[in-house]
Amino acid sequence: MQIHDRHFELFIPHRQITERIVEMATHVNEDYSDKNPLFLSILNGAFMFTADLFKEISIPAEISFIKLKSYRGTESTGKVKELVGLDDNIFDRNIIIIEDIVDTGKTLHHILDEFTDLGARSIEVLTLLYKPEANKNPVHLKYIGFEIPDVFIVGYGLDYNGLGRNLKDIYKIID
Repeated sequence: MQIHDRHFELFIPHRQITERIVEMATHVNEDYSDKNPLFLSILNGAFMFTADLFKEISIPAEISFIKLKSYRGTESTGKVKELVGLDDNIFDRNIIIIEDIVDTGKTLHHILDEFTDLGARSIEVLTLLYKPEANKNPVHLKYIGFEIPDVFIVGYGLDYNGLGRNLKDIYKIID
């Protein structure tokens, strides 16, 4: 498959993504059964994952969204730019950050510092994808869907220069 000037091949099929989401939601439902967590989804990449995950959450919970950006093309810019801020009061709340992918960890590190300063009771991270080889800012990830190698991926909410988010499977770059 081609997007812009790059070629991609199937990496994680939708069926496998869906099965893993159900497993992750089951753990969250057990761990937070009496805590009314506030889920904070990081846009744009996590929107599909968040929607599918939240359908499987059966406990009382709230959800909100924050938008940050640190990518250009296939490379991280290394700088986090906040585009849309947090409107919810997170003081003394149990927060679950929903990420599409944790690679360098820079974006997540920025968010965790900010939320700690705002007085969250607890902050945990739930990510669909994790690239341990690329992580330069280690943080604790409580829920990990898939550990993947340090390759560029697209689909299921993740894009390459604006395209590919609508693909239901995840693809990896092959050139």
